[in-house]
Amino acid sequence: MLQELDEIYLNKLELIAQEIQSSDELAKYLETEEEEDYNFLKEMYEPKIAIVHEEVANKFPLQLVHLEKVLMHEAFEGLFMPKVLGYSVLRGEVSAQYKYIIPQEHFADAIRTICNSSNFEILKQRVGQSMQIGFALSSDIWITNLVNEFENKRIRNYLIGNKLSKYRIEDERRIALARFRLQFRSDNYQSAEFPETASELKIMFSALKNFLIYRIEKQYDNKSLVDSIVQFIRNEEFIGTNEHLQMLVIFASYFELKGDILEEVKSLFQHLREEKPDFMPQYFAFLLELHKHKSSILDAKADLNMSAVLDKSQDDVLSEYYQLMDIIHNKGYMHSETQEAVKLFDNKHMGRSLEVEAVRRTIFAYFKPLIQQFKATDYPEYMEIVEMFRKYMHIFANQQFNQDLKEVSMVYLKKLLKQYTDKRGKDYQDIKKFVANNFPALGFLKEKEIVELFKTKKKKAEA
Repeated sequence: MLQELDEIYLNKLELIAQEIQSSDELAKYLETEEEEDYNFLKEMYEPKIAIVHEEVANKFPLQLVHLEKVLMHEAFEGLFMPKVLGYSVLRGEVSAQYKYIIPQEHFADAIRTICNSSNFEILKQRVGQSMQIGFALSSDIWITNLVNEFENKRIRNYLIGNKLSKYRIEDERRIALARFRLQFRSDNYQSAEFPETASELKIMFSALKNFLIYRIEKQYDNKSLVDSIVQFIRNEEFIGTNEHLQMLVIFASYFELKGDILEEVKSLFQHLREEKPDFMPQYFAFLLELHKHKSSILDAKADLNMSAVLDKSQDDVLSEYYQLMDIIHNKGYMHSETQEAVKLFDNKHMGRSLEVEAVRRTIFAYFKPLIQQFKATDYPEYMEIVEMFRKYMHIFANQQFNQDLKEVSMVYLKKLLKQYTDKRGKDYQDIKKFVANNFPALGFLKEKEIVELFKTKKKKAEA
């Protein structure tokens, strides 16, 4: 169910609409019907609409779709509709085949508004790409039903013309969508709906989860989402599902919980821990999903928040795991006590288990950003860190962990070789000697590969 726009924003939009309708710019455009005069109107009032849209997107994202429906009123003269159309295309969740999982009715509403606008001839010049991408991601039957709504043959032909045959190819859709997203990369337009029934849960949760993770990643103010999340976790139809568990993890890890809500979350976790048969594998599988997110959002703060929610006096793997997280995050991954605790946990649990993989990801999450932020001049610090690599590689004896360390190290090594080009210089020689002495033992490079990497290329003799 969509949230309605707060009255304060409705009033702001109403004032903007009144300004537009009483403006000299609109009067001139209505008189001339010239595109140049419409552009003057656009330049004057779209920035005002954008300010309201951005504020709602930042603070009250669940109200965003209602705001955009308000902008579809004819009093706004189609202003901001090209943006609304683009946002509606990008909000839809797509499948692995790059097709919408759920038909995008907000996209259809935006198309109806544009096609029925008295300013259609001007607007259509600004929305072609959005329509093409949206149609590429939609089903043929959905597009046909939408086109058939219009009696005007000119509009029907325009819509059909935006259904491009090249997008029948999956890879073309993938490339086009990636390029289209780049155009809106600086805009905050994400919104979502919270499901209310078990049937809605299955089809809506994936998009909702991605929306929440996006908000967490960008560090937006998420206070307005708390009531909806609380209603979600209280829903009797949802309790016991994997989706409910994931929402609890997100809520406990990334929101500041206090008072009755904190106690309620603690109680729900304990109930699931005791009653849900597949609780442990589902829990750790989701932790790994968060760890593998491109922004590595499962950080020390999230782990410590989760640790504070759980009853660690219970004798199970979850208590052991978060007791270890407390040590890692409070003492630091370089501390000898931390290394010993990690070793004991690894020895006790199967090396390929989900919980051990989560520990490896936690340690790697300290190494990766540290190495990525090193400048070329910081290479002595990198050399010191490598000794810590060696210790954890020995503890885990895990090929993927070693490979991950190799990848970030090779990126940094390329940065060093780009910076230090004087092969007789001290810096270059120090780096070469360090790599030769350490990378073979770490399994990062073979000796022949190192020779090739540092080999001086002979210049071609002049004719």
